[in-house]
Amino acid sequence: MSTKNSTERINFATTKLKTEYPDFLDIQIKSFQDFFQLETKSDERSNEGLFKTFSDNFPITDTRNQFVLEFLDYFIDPPRYSIQECIERGLTYSVPLKARLKLYCTDPEHEDFETIVQDVYLGTIPYMTHSGTFVINGAERVVVSQLHRSPGVFFGQSFHANGTKLYSARVIPFKGSWIEFATDINSVMYAYIDRKKKLPVTTLFRAIGFERDKDILEIFDLADEIKVSKTGLKKVLGRKLAARVLKTWHEDFVDEDTGEVVSIERNEIVLDRDTVLEKENIEEILDAGTKTILLHKDNNEMGDYAIIHNTLQKDPTNSEKEAVEHIYRQLRNAEPPDYETAKGIINKLFFSEQRYNLGEVGRYRMNKKLGLDVSIDEKVLTQEDIITIIKNLIKLVNSKAEVDDIDHLSNRRVRTVGEQLAGQFGVGLSRMARTIRERMNVRDNEVFTPIDLINAKTLSSVINSFFGTNQLSQFMDQTNPLAEITHKRRLSALGPGGLSRERAGFEVRDVHYTHYGRLCPIETPEGPNIGLISSLSVYAKVNNLGFIETPYREVKDGKIDKSKTPIYLSAEEEEGKKIAQSNLELDDKGQISIDKVVAREEGDFPLVTPEEVDYMDVSPNQIASISASLIPFLEHDDANRALMGSNMMRQAVPVMRPEVPIVGTGLEKRVATDSRILINAEGNGTVEYVDSDKITIRYDRSDEDRLVSFTDDSKTYELIKFRKTNQGTSINLHPIVKKGDKVTKGQVLCEGYATQKGELALGRNMKVAFMPWKGYNFEDAIVISEKVVREDIFTSIHIDEYSLDVRDTKLGAEELTNDIPNVSEEATKDLDENGMIRIGAEIKPGDILIGKITPKGESDPTPEEKLLRAIFGDNAGDVKDASLKASPSLNGVVIDKKLFKRTVKDKQKRSRDKENIAKLEADYAVKFDTLKDQLTEKLFTLVNGKTAQGVQNDLGENVFPKGKKFTLKMLNSVSEYEHLTKGTWTTDKKTNILINELIHNYKIKLNDIQGSLRREKFAITVGDELPAGIVKLAKVYVAKKRKLKVGDKMAGRHGNKGIVARIVRQEDMPFLEDGTPVDIVLNPLGVPSRMNIGQIYETVLGWAGQKLGQTYATPIFDGATIDQITELTKKAGVSQFGHTYLYDGGTGERFDQPATVGVIYMIKLGHMIEDKMHARSIGPYSLITQQPLGGKAQFGGQRFGEMEVWALEAYGASSTLREILTVKSDDVLGRAKTYESIVKGEAMPEPGLPESFNVLMHELKGLGLDVRLEE
Repeated sequence: MSTKNSTERINFATTKLKTEYPDFLDIQIKSFQDFFQLETKSDERSNEGLFKTFSDNFPITDTRNQFVLEFLDYFIDPPRYSIQECIERGLTYSVPLKARLKLYCTDPEHEDFETIVQDVYLGTIPYMTHSGTFVINGAERVVVSQLHRSPGVFFGQSFHANGTKLYSARVIPFKGSWIEFATDINSVMYAYIDRKKKLPVTTLFRAIGFERDKDILEIFDLADEIKVSKTGLKKVLGRKLAARVLKTWHEDFVDEDTGEVVSIERNEIVLDRDTVLEKENIEEILDAGTKTILLHKDNNEMGDYAIIHNTLQKDPTNSEKEAVEHIYRQLRNAEPPDYETAKGIINKLFFSEQRYNLGEVGRYRMNKKLGLDVSIDEKVLTQEDIITIIKNLIKLVNSKAEVDDIDHLSNRRVRTVGEQLAGQFGVGLSRMARTIRERMNVRDNEVFTPIDLINAKTLSSVINSFFGTNQLSQFMDQTNPLAEITHKRRLSALGPGGLSRERAGFEVRDVHYTHYGRLCPIETPEGPNIGLISSLSVYAKVNNLGFIETPYREVKDGKIDKSKTPIYLSAEEEEGKKIAQSNLELDDKGQISIDKVVAREEGDFPLVTPEEVDYMDVSPNQIASISASLIPFLEHDDANRALMGSNMMRQAVPVMRPEVPIVGTGLEKRVATDSRILINAEGNGTVEYVDSDKITIRYDRSDEDRLVSFTDDSKTYELIKFRKTNQGTSINLHPIVKKGDKVTKGQVLCEGYATQKGELALGRNMKVAFMPWKGYNFEDAIVISEKVVREDIFTSIHIDEYSLDVRDTKLGAEELTNDIPNVSEEATKDLDENGMIRIGAEIKPGDILIGKITPKGESDPTPEEKLLRAIFGDNAGDVKDASLKASPSLNGVVIDKKLFKRTVKDKQKRSRDKENIAKLEADYAVKFDTLKDQLTEKLFTLVNGKTAQGVQNDLGENVFPKGKKFTLKMLNSVSEYEHLTKGTWTTDKKTNILINELIHNYKIKLNDIQGSLRREKFAITVGDELPAGIVKLAKVYVAKKRKLKVGDKMAGRHGNKGIVARIVRQEDMPFLEDGTPVDIVLNPLGVPSRMNIGQIYETVLGWAGQKLGQTYATPIFDGATIDQITELTKKAGVSQFGHTYLYDGGTGERFDQPATVGVIYMIKLGHMIEDKMHARSIGPYSLITQQPLGGKAQFGGQRFGEMEVWALEAYGASSTLREILTVKSDDVLGRAKTYESIVKGEAMPEPGLPESFNVLMHELKGLGLDVRLEE
């Protein structure tokens, strides 16, 4: 193995064209950055994320439109605590969000009201860490992206009970009411509003402006209009009426309330639709006074539109007014007060931007689906949308179109963190807008400011409840770096607005052809969530509309332009394209060199000519996720086992001394880098100082860089030492560079936490033999050599955190102390004066970790007692021991302790605080002045001798007027450089860029110093910020070294898992001809039936690699062939397929048959026996049934169930059975007597009546039965 700090792997990939992976955490980090847009200038921010949410909710006016509150900008202050401090204190890592708001009056009567611009605090907002997580109440959490149905229109079909096909078109908006158009068994089309209110489609048409039958029929071009005249009517005898013939007249009547004469329109049906015109009808039509009639067209397409005529027949309305009133009645179950109100309700439903929003995605999908050209800014439904949807639905009914595939990825989109947060902000801000409006209305003639109108808690409560309780805000899986990165790239179909496990059918969970290169077909959970939770593929990206895209190389006339970067396509853009595989044979010019190519077209695999190919995959592992791409020889594994393998790698416990796999896939380095765990050099430089805690590097910088920067050339990196993860594993980094080393940009400086030499290293390479060993490796069990335990090969360090809080109780304050009543000196010897155990102390079960006393609660002390206590101090008898003791299974060493406390206020403390704050402010004033002096010096260097071109501040005031020459005095006269945002400094573009960068860096440095001042002030006045009600918080960290034990679960990378059954002495293990004993013995029967042959390939290649001192990269679907492996085994001088004769360690005899021997990469999983094994003698019992509780946490017993009872019955073991069902379970008196007899050494008593029998008796009595026991 190479001892250098990086591993050069021999790569077996045949794909010539390499495509760089996108940043694996882009889906989290970029989404959050796009949401906040903090890097973008306020006037350049795009209308998305937080900016859009503010724009949607502001300006806010009162009901009389006199006062207007307008939004100008938002910004954040630095966080009060660092990420690590938040984790230690149990706080949320958040930033204060502030908005610049402008309040003005539009009413001329309020002339005295001045326009006010204020920065208003809106609450603290959880802020994403550099690795894409959030720290909420001291725990790292991840907001998982949701895969949900995209807004837009969906055409579907269902079957009626009688077998008739029913078709529907559903319009799903981003916000607002759903509308569905559906057919029924009588070929009538109805519109359903919000899935419940049903009305004929033609009624809806009338309500949206197509008032008469004529208008509706004209939409579909279904009728001929004939002028009414005797001769004209005679010509069309025998044809059917397409619309009713109505006789219309007006009637006057006197309104009883007002006495006015009112004229109303009346109509009467003369001839109904579908009436065949005959001679006698001519007079009736002439008498009706109508000018035209509508007749059915005589063409072939008439049959297609029969559904419209059927719907008109069912339509109870004849005019827009009737239709509007009918819809109102359906929606509200009440009579409309007047026509205008009813019309307003309908408009608000689908045509009002306040109530209805298709969103950009919805409009894009509608336009694509319906072939429309409506502006992307049109977020409400249009008449054209509704008409086109109905026409498409009619095509569907007539089998001239196809229904949508709901599982196609063009119909499903991703809601990333940013979008989910924007949704929550929308809810919070709309609630805030409501309270602002109410406050504006109340304060009529008072003078008020924006701060008076805003309640910051409104927004914070919504955001905090999202992070704390939302199904998609999850406690991060932090077992190892792979688990972290996978959790952040996970996509869930569950959650609010998504599916539920119970309702999700097989189709939703299944792999769809559009998943190719977008969602991994392998990595998904095994349980009830299978297929609902998936992982993003390695090259996949989420575009700005939320659709998943994957990269392809463009092929034109059978040729690939190698210089072109791949283009990203969504599932919709990929439709109908022929896509070839990435390992196509290409000549030097990029021309496909074979006659026929197997391509992919939607769900098919046609054989096409090179000229027909549209695109080509970028890589063979494009299909899989990170976890699946880390399994070498995945192509030789059954998919079910590959699924287990990729899931189990996330459960790998980081071992003390990790080792990179000899056989990898080449992705290990990228995973370690993108996990953001390691520290990488930010540029070229030299290592100045190294120890176990920190690394200092002096970077090479140009004079220009130094000029615009406020930081030193040297930068110190603190290394994480023994930090507890969410799952109790430990992160411990150590340097891999030495003092004086030259480093290059991106070079890894440290390793640890399942990484080695800058690569992911989840386990160790082990010498393996596939053979039975005395039956100990029966059913996947594993036999391990004692050497593995002795040399700490799989030893891992686990850290437990124990905390105790001190509160002020009604009976007095609790106290941390080592003076605990009725406890021996021996028990408190390791406690300090704060009652906290010393660092380095060895912990055994029952030891005191934190000593605490709390006032006893027998009786409230009288005033006299309180006085005596105040004079003579607390009496020991009045307090009880409330210490934190080590649990029964805890053995370890104290590695750290922390005590956080709030400051206690008294007069002296307050006056001291004032002095300290004054001194602090004076110190910081010097820092601010120094920083400003540095800025003006640097600025003068840049602008010396140049003329200003006009520089303005935020308010548009000219600070450096155009034409003035810059002088040092002029530069020193400006007080607030951070507000200089507009205008041009000089005529030289390069100088301007440097000045803007300088001022940007100045703002960052200024913010840092201001944040530091705020933190130090807070530390003086408040102390440590702790959760409500807590005065002190003590924490103790205990580290445990866990060696490999019998019962621990281990696995390879191919789903080959097992339990350690026996740890055998090294000399008893099977050994090779040269005397080398193997480390691990696996059962060969675990391979053929599981069909994960990849492990055999890995074993043989691993042995060759170990002998030759090489490491390999064998990418999935593009890995080493059997010939390449054979060549390497020959070179290494090992058996071709690993077949080797082994010798029995016990007898020294050779085994009859050769076994497969080699080197396999094994990992230890988080399922350790130490967490699971426990024993119970006596313990707690359930309150009602009086039976023992279950589970390790409750110190419970094993359940002896129905089937176990049958087993003992079958054996006739009646005494054992009676004992188990009585004294060992719920015979309360019997167990007490049994205990007594064991203590006294007497014979066992007869069992009594089990409590469960009494429960049954009470149940029967509850049924009104009089049950008595006969003696």
